[in-house]
Amino acid sequence: MKKIVRVLLVFVLFLSLFSCSNKKEEKNYFTLWNDCKAISSLKEYVEDVTNPNSKHFIPKADRIATFDMDGTIIGELYPSYFEYNILEYRILDDPNYKNIASEEEKEAALSIRNFVRNGVKLPDHFDMIHAHAAAKAYAGLTIKEFDTYVKNYMKVKANGFEGMTYGESFYKPMLEVFTYLEANDFTYYIVSGSDRFICRTLVETIGIGPDRVIGMDVVYKSNNQGDAEGQDYTYKVTDTLIRTDELIIKNLKTNKVKQISQEIGKTPVLSFGNSGGDCAMHNYCLANDKYISKAFMLIADDEARDHANREKALGLKTEWEAQNYIVISMRDDFKTIYGDGVKKVDFTF
Repeated sequence: MKKIVRVLLVFVLFLSLFSCSNKKEEKNYFTLWNDCKAISSLKEYVEDVTNPNSKHFIPKADRIATFDMDGTIIGELYPSYFEYNILEYRILDDPNYKNIASEEEKEAALSIRNFVRNGVKLPDHFDMIHAHAAAKAYAGLTIKEFDTYVKNYMKVKANGFEGMTYGESFYKPMLEVFTYLEANDFTYYIVSGSDRFICRTLVETIGIGPDRVIGMDVVYKSNNQGDAEGQDYTYKVTDTLIRTDELIIKNLKTNKVKQISQEIGKTPVLSFGNSGGDCAMHNYCLANDKYISKAFMLIADDEARDHANREKALGLKTEWEAQNYIVISMRDDFKTIYGDGVKKVDFTF
């Protein structure tokens, strides 16, 4: 009789452990999403490639995902990119800098201001005009000083919204994607056209380390290095790194592919973006010749909760689907964008 009882206890314990295991696997990571193709596709993919018995199994070390930042995991429609808004402030409004800004910098900042306030189209190739102006505007700042500068601007109320600062303007549903991927042993990287150190400061608040951020880069050097090349100067314990005005790379389009290859050293199996600047990164992912892969494009089609252009977004939806990207609709797929306490309002200038 005692033997039978022991067997039953072992059996009950086994069932309990099995039940707990199943509960863990069935955890709902996507509480802020509606039922949609994008999440169904992501879950089916992850369940497949993490199954050791699947022919599509991907080892943990190769489960690499890349995410654009602006417009993919954080707002960019207030009414422009964070890095554009902070540069406009730096050059035109910062009392400690505006009087020494060059004419070239002022012209770039005024282009942003005219775009934001009057809807005037930005000049052609403005991404590079901005990059060079930004390199000059922050030259001489140490890493710590620049980090503090960005953090201070993150506290500013996001233009066009109530109840949210720039530093809080992450898309809440997309943060759940990070949690889900991490739970399934994926390593994810931010691969952005924005300044690497701006990106680092922003995503630090959501637990993403600086080693997983790739972005626009300028040359850094020691504050005591002078005109000497780095290989000719020995850094001292009393030295510190400062920004220079020399641009290394604007991390857009194929430059994203180049940087992923150089810095990660592996081809991603998942890629998330929102614009044409991310297509090269997506195509690099989809061209992975070792593992099956997927690419997702988020479209800003929610005119009620964000400053979106639905007509334009639906045109992009057709374009992205033709390129075999899976579309995420902010209007249809997100239960919330920035959180229940955030409200879209008119822009203020």
